[in-house]
Amino acid sequence: MFITLEGIEGAGKTTQVGGMVEFLTEKGHDCLITREPGGTEIGKRIRSILLDPKNIDLDPFAELLLYNADRAQHLKTLIEPALKAGKTVICDRYFDATVVYQGYARGLDIEKIYRLHKLICNNLMPEITFLLDLPVKTGIKRAWQQIDNGARTKLETRFEEEELNFHEKVRAGYLALAKKESKRFIIIDATLDKAKVAEKIFKRLATIDLQIIK
Repeated sequence: MFITLEGIEGAGKTTQVGGMVEFLTEKGHDCLITREPGGTEIGKRIRSILLDPKNIDLDPFAELLLYNADRAQHLKTLIEPALKAGKTVICDRYFDATVVYQGYARGLDIEKIYRLHKLICNNLMPEITFLLDLPVKTGIKRAWQQIDNGARTKLETRFEEEELNFHEKVRAGYLALAKKESKRFIIIDATLDKAKVAEKIFKRLATIDLQIIK
């Protein structure tokens, strides 16, 4: 099974991954944790370009192609082999992030983004996507607190340094996708404390049909 977590900066996606793995492992799942960008060794190099705050002049279409290059490598070397082996893959960001960041927020043609995904990634989509949603100002404040206290590196702040309007577009894009694909998306209130968010995620995982999970 393929599960993804999405949300704006500071939504707490990475924080929830460990608990999800523990929950699913107890249910008998062999889990693989990964992320985008940077889930592979080559992807880490691409990530360093995409998130480096020095690269403020990176062209939006070049940005899109770099994300697709990262994803193509990620799928072929990690995600697809794991899924074929019967593992449950949990990925921190995936294609939906590309749609909202490069499409809704950067203004690139969303239909072209979908066509690229179909061409490059064989249109592989997750069965379940948890959208951790919260107000932009709250998320950005959390993100910068993590950066300032050393929990996150200052070498990957290119998106945190975007204007609030950019992040508002990202959030609106996520909510639009969740409405459009309501059977796949599960919206979680990320303003709650970590334990409450985890509880809601576990509750939804537990109610998903076992034939889908296994």
